[in-house]
Amino acid sequence: MQGKKHGKGKFTWADNSTYTGDFYDNNIHGAGIYEWADGRIFSGEWRNNKMEGYGTFTWPDGRKYVGEYVDDMKQGEGTFEWPDGRRYIGAWDKGKQHGRGVYVNAKNEQKHGEWEHGKRIRWIDN
Repeated sequence: MQGKKHGKGKFTWADNSTYTGDFYDNNIHGAGIYEWADGRIFSGEWRNNKMEGYGTFTWPDGRKYVGEYVDDMKQGEGTFEWPDGRRYIGAWDKGKQHGRGVYVNAKNEQKHGEWEHGKRIRWIDN
């Protein structure tokens, strides 16, 4: 594609962030792994340089999200895990917990609830 990144490959930026995976018409597009210089990693689907589709995002402190993305934000269904074992499993909208989900505490006890814009608004009886 005349000097454009296209197909499979690896690109390293000046800050030492790297992307390994699919390129299309000079964009990150398809399946790939982006590793930021600060230790964050996203492995999953990309579209026009944005996280789009299913993937796994991990942080250096042990946090992890596995689920769907739209336009670089958590969107749809996904699971967020904290290093101490807590988890939220459920709906996301524009990067925040939104809708019904299950909160699992560090003792593996579950509570069903409803979230709005990242804040729990009520518990729902199981």
